[in-house]
This record gives sequence, structure tokens and C-alpha cells, in this order.
Amino acid sequence: MRPARRAATAFTRLHGAAPRGVWSAPGRVNLIGEHTDYNDGFVLPFALPHRTAVAASPRDDGVLHVATLGDDGGVQHTDPVAVADLAPGVVDGWAAYPAGVAWVLREQGVTGGADLVIAGDVPAGAGLSSSHALECAVALALLGLAERGVDDLPTVARWVQRAENDFVGAPTGLLDQTASLCCTEAHVLFLDVRSFESEQVPFDAAAHGLEVLVVDTRASHSHTDGGYGTRRAGCEEAAGLLGVPALRDVGPDGLAGALDRLPERLRPLVRHVVTENRRVLEAVELLRADRLAELGPLLDASHASLRDDYRVSAPELDVAVDAAREAGALGARMVGGGFGGSAIALVPVPEHDRVVRRVLAAFAERGWTTPRTFTAVPSAGAGRDE
Repeated sequence: MRPARRAATAFTRLHGAAPRGVWSAPGRVNLIGEHTDYNDGFVLPFALPHRTAVAASPRDDGVLHVATLGDDGGVQHTDPVAVADLAPGVVDGWAAYPAGVAWVLREQGVTGGADLVIAGDVPAGAGLSSSHALECAVALALLGLAERGVDDLPTVARWVQRAENDFVGAPTGLLDQTASLCCTEAHVLFLDVRSFESEQVPFDAAAHGLEVLVVDTRASHSHTDGGYGTRRAGCEEAAGLLGVPALRDVGPDGLAGALDRLPERLRPLVRHVVTENRRVLEAVELLRADRLAELGPLLDASHASLRDDYRVSAPELDVAVDAAREAGALGARMVGGGFGGSAIALVPVPEHDRVVRRVLAAFAERGWTTPRTFTAVPSAGAGRDE
């Protein structure tokens, strides 16, 4: 049963009446362009078919009550909290994500209470943006209950980012929220994070006999851990030392000179951001020219940069990438914030089984938890389901 139907059914069971509506948002895969979003750079994500759904109805007492449906059908409830009382630190754990969205929207005049029931199939902790799928679905649900239009999705993405940054305490950029809200079926979203100019670029891997294979290593990660924030702070420090608004302003031609002006500890961060922005632009040109099979070396170079310069990979990610390449993938890289999560591989369809077997065997040889694999198909962004 799809998440929207599961959420609606559970809502009716819990509350004795059908929800006013159901809204859902997808997870995402970033084809290329990692850790560039908070440096005002370029990204190239697409939405997954995996979604988080929120069944919702308004309350007249100003209270937010949230329940989430587990894979086993069990329901976990949060403590009810008055929307008027929401503030950073008041709610913790997973409940902070929907509460943070309600806190931000309160400042936009959305002050009513709500009953929310959540169900989803975006793998948690896999670097596929499960938390942002949740937040985006909650944002659309609360806006929908308030009968507020959502034509300006980039603004909603910024509200969700603020909830994540200032309420949850995770210093994330704008990639994940924007992808979840704005991606369209059969396309990747080429986004200039500084200007918010975007282009829906057709992406039909199957027509080229290819697929994007996702390997969820099941090595969990979290943006609230210190590694992500440390690297973001390092990028901001480097930009300040170079006298530019963001590392986006350091082009490939100026990279060598910029590195010479920086302390050694910051040089790898800058090198990654500058070269990764260039890789995004090169990938877009290949897609516009319908040369998907040539993306492989860019994916490989991205992973090497994330592993060696940005230092956000993990043994599980490196093994998944190496095993996929050895078995016939045209290219592979880690995706997401790093320190765990998922990798992607560009795989000729006839090599799918061979690649999966090799990845599973590589994990088994090391005694690691069996990874989850699936083919990622560019899907629709967030919206109302029923």
C-alpha cells in the first residue's frame, strides 16, 4: 500500500474520521553536485518514487499532535504541543522535524493546530533526504489546511531549511528541500542555488540502456553530527579569507591562486567545491547533448573528491563504489552528506544483476549488514495526494 493510502487509513482509525487531505513529498538522489548548495553553487538532483505522506485535519485548540506509522503497522505518538508554545529546544528527537515546520509557518500566519499522521517509505538514515521529505510534506499539509497557496515552492523550501537549521539544529543547505518540492518526473533539476534559476533537464537512463542503481549501505548518518557542520564552517572561513561571498565565486581558473592564499587545512575543502561545481556544469552539457553514458567519469571524480578532499566518505561507501565499478558500472559515487548513507552507480541494464551480486558479496566478505539496492527512477515532486 502506498504511503498516502497508509497514512489516510491510519488517520481514520486513530481519529474516527477521514483526514481533510493527504500531502506527500519524495526523497531524492543527487546525480552530482555534493556539498555545493551551501556554497551558492550548482546541484543536479532528481526525486525518488519513495515518499513520505502526511494525512492531516485541523484542530480548533491550537495544538499540534503528530503520529507516525511504522513499517510494522505500529503507531508512535508525540506529546501534543501548542503551536503558540513552539520554540527551539522545546521538542526533540524525530518530532522536532514537523514541529520545526509548524514553528516557521507560525511566523507566516499559519497558527492553527492540526492532527497529523505520517507514513512513508523513504529509507531513513540513507542519505536520501528522508527528513526533508517529512518536512516538505508537513509544510504542504499545514499550508493546505490553512488554505494558503503554494505556488512559490522555492520560498517553501527556504522555510523548510530554516526549520532544519534553527529548530532541529542541522546546518543543511537548500538542495534537499528544493529537490523534494520542485523536481518533476523523468527530469533532473539543474539548480543554481544562488539565483534559484532552474532548468528541468530530461533524464531517461532506460532509453540509453542504463539505470541509476542506489546502494543503501545501511551505515546510518546524521546532519546533526559535527562532521557536516565542521566542513560547512570551513568553507565559510575559506570564503572569508579569500574575500568572496561564497566559494561559488572561485572559478576553476582561479583555483590554484586561491589555494595558495589559504592555510593547508582549508585547501581540500575549496578544491572539492570548485571542481564539483565544474563537474555539475559538465554533466548538464552531457545531458543536454543526450550523452548519458559519458557521465561515468564525472561520477568517479566526484567520489574521489568527496573521499580524499572533503573527507566525508565511509568504508561502506568506498566498498560499494569500488565493487560496482569492478562489476561493470560506468561510474559510481557516494551521495548525500556523507559519513554513511548511500552510493549511486550508473549501470548498463544487462549488468544490473552482476553489479548487485558483487556489492552484496563485498559487504558479506567484511561481515557488514547486507545493503539495500534499488533502481532510482526520476519521479514527481511534492504535492497533494487526495
